[in-house]
Amino acid sequence: MGQSVLRTMYTVLAVAAGVLSSTVNISLSSAVPGSNATDIPVLGLFGWFAGIGAAVLLVWRHRWPVLVTGIALVPPLLLTGDAMAALIALAALTARYVGWWRWSAATLVFAATAVAVWNDASRFAGASLAEAWLSTGTAAGKLVGVLLTALLFTAVPSTVGIVRHSLAETRRRIAEQEALRDRMARREEQARIAREMHDVLGHRLSLLSLQAGALEVTAGTTPDAAQAAKTVRTTARQSLDDLRQVIGVLRGSGFADRAPGGPAEPPQPTLSDIPDLITGARQAGLAVNVTVLLDQASTAPAPLGTAAYRILQEALTNVLRHAPGAPAEVLVRGGPGAGLSVEVFNPLPVSPVPSPGSGTGLTGVNERVSLLGGSLSAGPADERTFALRAWLPWVTPAP
Repeated sequence: MGQSVLRTMYTVLAVAAGVLSSTVNISLSSAVPGSNATDIPVLGLFGWFAGIGAAVLLVWRHRWPVLVTGIALVPPLLLTGDAMAALIALAALTARYVGWWRWSAATLVFAATAVAVWNDASRFAGASLAEAWLSTGTAAGKLVGVLLTALLFTAVPSTVGIVRHSLAETRRRIAEQEALRDRMARREEQARIAREMHDVLGHRLSLLSLQAGALEVTAGTTPDAAQAAKTVRTTARQSLDDLRQVIGVLRGSGFADRAPGGPAEPPQPTLSDIPDLITGARQAGLAVNVTVLLDQASTAPAPLGTAAYRILQEALTNVLRHAPGAPAEVLVRGGPGAGLSVEVFNPLPVSPVPSPGSGTGLTGVNERVSLLGGSLSAGPADERTFALRAWLPWVTPAP
């Protein structure tokens, strides 16, 4: 509301200044030396009407700056009118355009202003405004004064327009930077949600698929149970395929922001939830030998505990998928200042075991580790063992 009122006030002042300037110009032009009578020249009368029209057109100077400036040049250049409307329109034009348009308009307005000042300075004493600061004793002095005056008058609106253009460009760049930061924040949120979906759903669906496969084998004597187990396993495979596609979309683009006031996220796992994770893996048939050596585990930052849990969850899921029946050796150790290490070892299978999955598990683990400034290595430790080693920094809590 405030900006709209200010713009209206500026427009009213601009139109009033143009009308007043044209009226003063025709009044001085029609003055008769040594008399109170007036003699309005025809050309001056047309110039006055044209000046009033140009002043009214200043209402649209920001919408059509080139057209308004061009019309405002007619009174001073062709009809002995004043250049006030052209000067005001020049500020709007230089605020909109740069380069050739800006300097061409400034040159034409300078010429029009110089003509108007020259005409004013050429009147008899007492009917000229320019005589207050111009030396009219010699033609050279008069010419220099007219050019300097026109240059000053033209420089003021040009500077105003250039400053307004610079401010508008600065606001535009700031808005673009804010939009870029917003897009980056959304992309980071997409990646985070993709990791959470993979870690949570991928782990549970993999366990479901493996347990259904085992049930299908052991339930061979009961056709209905075997068929049900087969259906469960097929559904789990299809769900993992769907999960892979969803994660691809989230990692790529097109994820809308969560609606304000939507449901809160469930609490994230911490280091204290690792025993439950190990228990679930053992119930799925994985033989796990666990060693946990943590100092001040209760002081671990929440992001650190969540990352360690998800890394271990992905590692155990991969053992179940790619090395079914093989045992796993888990070592979790660390403390404040020393960092947190998560290491998982398992024997390599004699032959590769095809298994469904989202295909982005280690990618998500690597992203988690990178976000916290840690390091990750995953691959064969020797000819018989696969090892996943992750280290995460653990900042010492403030006293």
